[in-house]
Amino acid sequence: MLGVFILVVLLLDRELRAYHLRDVLAAARAIAPDALWAAVGFTALSYATLTLFDVLGLRYAGKPLPYSRTAPTALIAYAFAHSFSLAALTGAAIRYRLYAPSGLTAVDVARVSAFTSVTTGLGISLLGGLALLLAPTVTGSFLRLHAGWALAAGVLVLAGILAYIAWGAFARRATEFWNWRIEPPGGRLVGLQLMVGLADLAFSAAALWVLLPGPATVSFAAFCGAYAAAIVVSLISHVPGGLGVLESVLMLTIPHGDPAGMLGALLVYRLIYYLLPLLAATLLFAGQELAGQIPRQGRKLAQATGWLQQGTPQILGSLVFLAGALLLVSGATPGIDSRLATLRDVLPLPILETSHLAGSVIGLGLLVLARALFERVNAAYHVTVALLLAGAAASLLKGLDYEEALVLGLILFALWLGRRQFHRRASLWDERFSPGWTVNLLVVIGTAAWIGFLTHKQVPYSNDLWWTFASDADAPRMLRATLLVSLLAAVVLLSSLLRPAQPEPVLPSAADLERARRVIAASPVAGASVALTGDKHLLFAGGDRAFLMYRITGRSWIALGDPVGPRECWEELAWRFRELVDEHGGRTVFYEVSGDGLPLYLDLGLTLTKLGEEARVSLADFSLEGRGRAELRSARRRAERDGVTFEIVMPPGVPAVMPELEKISAQWLEEKSVEEKGFSLGFFSPGYLANFPLALVRRQGTPVAFANLWASGGREELSVDLMRFGADAPHGAMDFLFTELLIWGQAQGYAWFNLGMAPLSGLEEHPLAPAWHRVGNLVFRYGEHFYNFSGLRRYKAKFDPVWQPRYLASPGGLALPRVLLDVSTLISGGVRGIWSRPSA
Repeated sequence: MLGVFILVVLLLDRELRAYHLRDVLAAARAIAPDALWAAVGFTALSYATLTLFDVLGLRYAGKPLPYSRTAPTALIAYAFAHSFSLAALTGAAIRYRLYAPSGLTAVDVARVSAFTSVTTGLGISLLGGLALLLAPTVTGSFLRLHAGWALAAGVLVLAGILAYIAWGAFARRATEFWNWRIEPPGGRLVGLQLMVGLADLAFSAAALWVLLPGPATVSFAAFCGAYAAAIVVSLISHVPGGLGVLESVLMLTIPHGDPAGMLGALLVYRLIYYLLPLLAATLLFAGQELAGQIPRQGRKLAQATGWLQQGTPQILGSLVFLAGALLLVSGATPGIDSRLATLRDVLPLPILETSHLAGSVIGLGLLVLARALFERVNAAYHVTVALLLAGAAASLLKGLDYEEALVLGLILFALWLGRRQFHRRASLWDERFSPGWTVNLLVVIGTAAWIGFLTHKQVPYSNDLWWTFASDADAPRMLRATLLVSLLAAVVLLSSLLRPAQPEPVLPSAADLERARRVIAASPVAGASVALTGDKHLLFAGGDRAFLMYRITGRSWIALGDPVGPRECWEELAWRFRELVDEHGGRTVFYEVSGDGLPLYLDLGLTLTKLGEEARVSLADFSLEGRGRAELRSARRRAERDGVTFEIVMPPGVPAVMPELEKISAQWLEEKSVEEKGFSLGFFSPGYLANFPLALVRRQGTPVAFANLWASGGREELSVDLMRFGADAPHGAMDFLFTELLIWGQAQGYAWFNLGMAPLSGLEEHPLAPAWHRVGNLVFRYGEHFYNFSGLRRYKAKFDPVWQPRYLASPGGLALPRVLLDVSTLISGGVRGIWSRPSA
């Protein structure tokens, strides 16, 4: 992306070498008011059409929503996606954040986003194909093609569209493409796709066409071909908003005798088609946030304001990044003479010079802080508020730029409205720049510098310029500001790059395990006790009130479950873990997480993959009465006739029975031909087992089976870890042990009994579900030779549990197979809750 941007700057510089920025601005001001209003009207029509993309996409996904909900979401998604290339702000990311409260899943949003992308492609193809077909000579000359080749290209493009129409309208079966199963939309949706796709591109092209200078005006049909090509190149380049790419392609393809006039039209087009909708989206967002601050007067108002808040940090971070870019460009361009003359009579020269430098430095600071706002850092919010206030003051002091100060004020107001979203406690100095953020930072600084040199190209360079201070000395001020910003940016980036690496993680000490024990005692999750095995690294936060446990396999840093501790500490822990992994060049993975933390894992930039479902039995409702419990009653009576008894051994009494437990465990391992597992469950160790109460099954007084218990704080949940049976254990010992544990837990006042996860259970069976779900369902149904997946779920189902989904949060994409392999290696085929029934 950076290389493309540099090439674009060189091309534009060559085109405008004989012109001054003053000429470009004069050409922009010379555009007739009628043309400006026409461009605004076509822009409004284009964005109104874009909202129909989402309407059709939701209909295709089978999740239609009211237009009052769809239109604002589409406007925000497209306005920000058109202006930025940040991954967190792609249309799919914003749609997921804004549609999720309406019940759409990640699969649904993926289908909507794919449908809208296809619609955009159809619009570009249809517009370009018609231009090549209807005006092959003129359009071909723009694209450096012979008229015959242009006509052939148009026919080929339109033939591809006809093929899509035939498939979409008449196909009766879904099409397999790679790992995706694509359902045909149907004739009606295909027709609407073509109409809205063509209309959007035609309206956006018309918005620019009406602004072109007289000598450069071409037929609209021919212009559409060049415009479609420019859009395609902009999309491929991944430059934010296609900045410079769109301009370069059109400057090279459209014949013109006035480059300054052409670029002036493109500048006005940028303002109308990109910045005006972005401002509208920002105001819409701010209005929703303001409504969120007003006491709720009814359920509808609460629903209307809550759905948009999901994307607050990303939207505000983007706006702050835009504010920083605005200040840098403003610092590189000359002020308005009449306003400077007014300031000259009121302010001393040192204040004018200082405010100019300060504005540029503040702009750099806002660019840097934008990333921390994406990550919800509280300190970044407070510093950004101060910098926006200072930036508005600097804008007024350096040139009475009240428009600039107003924009900064609006962004500040929006930031204040969303202040509750920035609650993550973290040091700003700990934030590292990713390659993508570094490139975006360099692109903005490079653009501002290029604009500054282009603006002052008529001023001959001399060393004296650095030391020239005067109210009309714009070029010296630009030079000093550019140098200072470049040096500070280099310091920031180098300090991030050269910061000492974090020490390699080590296994916890006895003191660390004691710290973890205190957190576990207050946790409502019984499975947190697995941290006491000592085979996982521990990361603490929140003043030792919370921790996260993880292991490293290959490049994958795999955290087990959600963070353990109060919910207010989860975000800090998750981000610290993500930063730690990034510093070591690893992959961030969260294994077997609950649905409670899904928004957090999405904010981390991770992809969610469903692993299965966890079974939890409500002990308040558990009973042995009824036909459904006949098998459990029978197993209990049979065990009692065989002289089988059940008892709970508290931790002080565990060492006394340890020899018998060791014998049972050895028999179980030998019979199953397995070795001890780890990570997601415990292993036989006298020191580890001594931490927990023990469920012991005796036959004629001799221990034949045992299970160590995990008990949560506040008696919220009870579960088992190791459950092993000796050679003398009777048939039905598992049913007997579980039944007695449920009765005992109920008597002790526990709310839930956790039976563990049933792997691959509950995966999506929709034809358009991701490949993982389809493969997982096949394994679940037909993989009995390898593991009894369906049998395990049936066994747990007889206790009538509540099923709750469990997920893998990982980088996804091409990295997902490698992550799954690392997870499989780590758990060695064992996950908590997978037990084998003993032989009869």
